[in-house]
Amino acid sequence: MTEQRLAPGDPAPDFTLLDADGNPVSLSSYRGQRVIVYFYPAAMTPGCTKEACDFRDRLGELSSSGTAVLGISPDKPEKLAKFRDKESLTFPLLSDPDHAVEKAYGAYGEKMMYGKKSVGVIRSTFVVDAEGKVAQALYGVKATGHVDRLLRDLVAG
Repeated sequence: MTEQRLAPGDPAPDFTLLDADGNPVSLSSYRGQRVIVYFYPAAMTPGCTKEACDFRDRLGELSSSGTAVLGISPDKPEKLAKFRDKESLTFPLLSDPDHAVEKAYGAYGEKMMYGKKSVGVIRSTFVVDAEGKVAQALYGVKATGHVDRLLRDLVAG
């Protein structure tokens, strides 16, 4: 099973998902600014918490570079609200329980975990430009360190 992967220059698949408070959030409402859309397997797990806190801690720098952040996982809004409140997350966390958006971005499929093949969310990060095109598509990123790399690329870019 090979999933479709996005590449720079591709149109970013639009979506509308519920946030932690049950409100719909659409990618298209961010047109005119850069958006980091990142996919993570599960709220309140160690790696996903570290990654979310990295984004939280660097949000000021990202915002000043004109970049918004959206985190997407299969978790239900209630769990996302607990995660947001527990970790004081200040950007939208979106619920994709049927994996439709994850699949549209190629961020759901076969992966290796602890030496075994499994199917699930592939930790992935996308930078979507102001016109709604993919500027960067990073698949299989590590939970730690990639926010620094994104910031370097955004500031350099």
